[in-house]
Amino acid sequence: MPARSGLSLAGWLARLEQLHPSTIELGLERVRRVKDALGLEVAFPLIVVGGTNGKGSTCAYLEAMLRTAGYKTGLYTSPHLLRYNERVRIAGREAGDAELVAAFERIDAARGDISLTYFEFGTLGAMLQFIDADVDVAILEVGLGGRLDAVNAFDADAAIVTSVDLDHMEFLGDTREKIGFEKAGIYRAGRPAVCADPEPPASLIEYARHLGADLRCAGRDFAVQRETDRWTYRGRACSWTDLPLPAMAGGYQLRNAAGALAVLEALRPRLPVSEAAIRQGLAVARAPGRFQRIAHAPEVILDVAHNPEAARALAATLRDQPVAGRTLAVVGMLADKDAAGVFAALSGEIDAWWACMPVSPRARDAAALAAILRMHAGHAPVKVQRDVNAALAEARSAACEGDRILVFGSFYTVAAVLDHAATQQ
Repeated sequence: MPARSGLSLAGWLARLEQLHPSTIELGLERVRRVKDALGLEVAFPLIVVGGTNGKGSTCAYLEAMLRTAGYKTGLYTSPHLLRYNERVRIAGREAGDAELVAAFERIDAARGDISLTYFEFGTLGAMLQFIDADVDVAILEVGLGGRLDAVNAFDADAAIVTSVDLDHMEFLGDTREKIGFEKAGIYRAGRPAVCADPEPPASLIEYARHLGADLRCAGRDFAVQRETDRWTYRGRACSWTDLPLPAMAGGYQLRNAAGALAVLEALRPRLPVSEAAIRQGLAVARAPGRFQRIAHAPEVILDVAHNPEAARALAATLRDQPVAGRTLAVVGMLADKDAAGVFAALSGEIDAWWACMPVSPRARDAAALAAILRMHAGHAPVKVQRDVNAALAEARSAACEGDRILVFGSFYTVAAVLDHAATQQ
């Protein structure tokens, strides 16, 4: 039954963590029933962003370009790094505590005896706020999978799958084909369905074909041409040339940016965006924790990479941006992640390691992580320091001129460093 009002945002979040018997329960029946009870009617274009990796960056590009074009945007992403408020942005501004609490209270009053997960509450709350704010366009990031994710209770006017790889296999399946099927569930009949993965699983293509979606695939319907410090997007009906490279580092960011442009190309009749807005959006788009530099001498880089595909992209970025000295790494991961696959992808790129343990009930013990790491680290030394920031402090002390430090492995690991940095300021 609904709780009495008067809770703070912190109180609400603590309550939401306890309301449902499981943290994750995929399925749309419950969230659709509450959506209907709330009378949520979406009158604005809705973009849904799914995929194994690249979702956050793609959302950032879409928001930046659409905002620069003058649209009032709503953006819903997850997880957050420091504050829950980060998950809901309207016109580039994080939602305030009072706005989030008001949305949770309305959902609680409408749900009756229907139990909702933390993420389902958050998804409905975000959409309530977007509707109340009368946004021009909303961008929703899928939480897990796609077909049975709470975000999919809302019909996308355009949907993009950024990539398909192995992660969350206990929920989505243990092959790219099985996972691709789940990701493709965000597509809708007759509507733009973008796939930015250069090698899409056959299951995704077949799902879109059988559904009758307007499938637009990287390499077939749109492509990227890199020219030193500029690039060109070529789509079905339009091209944008001499574009600035994305502000976010990494060659893979071109793929994310191109995917965002493919969505905007498909929606041009409803949401025209000028080339000037595209250029400016590419230059200003940021997603925290994506090869994010937070310090110099030594350089400290934060990255939320936590699966093998993301680790391969991270390794490529390290190679593309060499330093005079060594690369030291502080890594903390969750227990359900493929640590061996991540370390294999980074083998040879790291000169010394510190294994730590982020603050999460799902975190892998630092000593257990180090044991896996030693099987892939070659001659690079591996040290154990449970606390994330203590491990970073040790790495800083060991760093010499020209060295850099990479902190990665989980949103929780990156959040610990950002939180510590904020308290020091």
